[in-house]
Amino acid sequence: MARTRTTPTHWVGVLFLLIAAILLLITSISAPVANDIGILKVTLTNQSAIRHSSVTFGSFGHCVLDVAPPQSDQDYCSSRHIGYQPASIMGQIDGTGFSRTASKSADGLTRAMVLHPIACAIAFIAFLLSLGAGVVGSLLGALVAFIAWILTLIVMAVDFTLFGIIKNHVNSDGTGSHAYYSVGMWTCLAAMILLFFGMLITLFTCFSARKAKKTGTYKSTADTYDGGYNSTTQTRTTRKKRFGIF
Repeated sequence: MARTRTTPTHWVGVLFLLIAAILLLITSISAPVANDIGILKVTLTNQSAIRHSSVTFGSFGHCVLDVAPPQSDQDYCSSRHIGYQPASIMGQIDGTGFSRTASKSADGLTRAMVLHPIACAIAFIAFLLSLGAGVVGSLLGALVAFIAWILTLIVMAVDFTLFGIIKNHVNSDGTGSHAYYSVGMWTCLAAMILLFFGMLITLFTCFSARKAKKTGTYKSTADTYDGGYNSTTQTRTTRKKRFGIF
């Protein structure tokens, strides 16, 4: 049995899945794992020529960059844990006011950010499965990529909702601090897009490979039947000629 030939289009989808997993990994290791990588970053008002303090919020905590004393370049990071209180943190650091509802909503949504590493792991599994050429590898890779895409879509919606609350309050409270979406947010968004197209491409190559396999089997059967029929006809013609001599 001949092995199903893998098309270049299939490898484009596989590459998309790998890049998506890497991008989700970047979001997963945001502050406090990697100090400078944040999903949301807040530039504080106490900046000077030698001090550029800011707050980075990540998947499992936060970091305050460039804290006192001003001659040093020290960072303070929280411990890593599932769920934290970004509204309270900004209230303590910058005096930003939050309503009770907004504060509770933001605090509760941080627990859902555990989906970042989960989606990353599932996207990587989808990549490994898609490495297998043929119908089975493409189908399994597409199904697992779909799960990773759903999880990424959910956690991205949580990110925009959660940090949208913090961002709007910081930028409108009149303290002068400025909040904006940072690297971790955009890598998550890019991963969601790549997972979607990677899933579609691997699913398309799955059905294409299956169709090509069926077509090849049909042609092989037809050729065998045609070859057998021609051989029988030729044998009968030869026998007829032999009898014709006598």
